[in-house]
Amino acid sequence: MDVFVYETLTEPERVGELLDSFVFVGPATLSGLRPVEGRYPTLAPGGETAGRLLRTDEIETLDAYEGVDDGHYVRVTVPLDAPGGHPEEAVLYVGDPARLDADATWPGDGEFRERVRTHLDRTDVVVRLDRGTAV
Repeated sequence: MDVFVYETLTEPERVGELLDSFVFVGPATLSGLRPVEGRYPTLAPGGETAGRLLRTDEIETLDAYEGVDDGHYVRVTVPLDAPGGHPEEAVLYVGDPARLDADATWPGDGEFRERVRTHLDRTDVVVRLDRGTAV
């Protein structure tokens, strides 16, 4: 599975502490969401975020690290624009600003997870593998 990572998970040493099997596919840019600092980094609507595309089958380990079951982060799927011309997807983690003391808001009402998914369904959020990177 391809995962867009940003901040600390772009560091091979940190990822190596978490995962037994992974490869960095290359640098990537997330369009439509911007980085926001808080107790832990997260994303908010608008802008761009620089990161890397990580490939691993250990998604449950990443879910645990990101606190998905505790509601700290949600894992979502977005389109991946990569060489080859066929549609692909990448997952990414978005942290709840209220739980992370981050200065960000997500539009809409209801649970954080639903507000994120609704926003992603209505906007053009995409991960673009940087040019010159083979998949």
